[in-house]
Amino acid sequence: MAIRVCLAGATGWAGSALAHGIAHSDDIELVAAVSRTHAGHTLGDALSEPRLTCPVYSTAQEALARACDVFFDFTRPEVAKEHCMAALRAGSHVVIGTSGLTDADYAELETVAHTHQRGVLAVGNFAITVVLLQKFAEMAAKYIPQWEIIDYAHADKRDAPSGTARELAARLAQVGQSQLSVPLEDVQGSVEARGMRLNGSQVHSIRLPGYTISAEVIFGMPDQKLTIRHDAGSSAQPYVDGALLAIRKVNSFVGLRRGLDSVLDLG
Repeated sequence: MAIRVCLAGATGWAGSALAHGIAHSDDIELVAAVSRTHAGHTLGDALSEPRLTCPVYSTAQEALARACDVFFDFTRPEVAKEHCMAALRAGSHVVIGTSGLTDADYAELETVAHTHQRGVLAVGNFAITVVLLQKFAEMAAKYIPQWEIIDYAHADKRDAPSGTARELAARLAQVGQSQLSVPLEDVQGSVEARGMRLNGSQVHSIRLPGYTISAEVIFGMPDQKLTIRHDAGSSAQPYVDGALLAIRKVNSFVGLRRGLDSVLDLG
């Protein structure tokens, strides 16, 4: 039986690519979509894909009236948490592809997920290269105690740090906190120039034209350094396979997990 999915943000840059991916999938079916600009139509009409016959609703609450196994959010951080809360209460598992939710937001979602015995998989970036960046960074942090994260994105990206950078900082925090040769309270000048302290890592967000999404973690030791970096291209295609995998895996646990690698066997 196909996994029934409700997709919020179905006509956006990433959501539309995922919808096309689902249209070509044998084991996943879109039963509802959310897009205010295309409400009242079928998703196939909006995306010129006849295999997508599900209706489009203007709100997640309307869409959730149709039974679904997985609710997938590709919207905005100011509405994503409430969407996901409503989905959990409606009995759906949840995949979060929306960037910008805070640790406090995730803590609330985890509580509700346990209450309703559902899984929430929050993924800052579905690209396999990001999954590997996170894994390699965790390995490096076990041996190199000093690192900083640089988060690059296009000029009009509002959330900072990005979900990718937040997720990376959260994963490194499981290894330890980055050591600072000069504590922040001893910085001369503006401490803001040292970036944001997030889960024990210094994070710097750059927003400029010419970038799509990039993430970099730099490890430093005397007379040597290690740089691990992911760079995205201009299309959303790299995220589709990871998003489909997240849909297939989110029913395999209860509670909240962060990062696609949390449901993969990377050794």
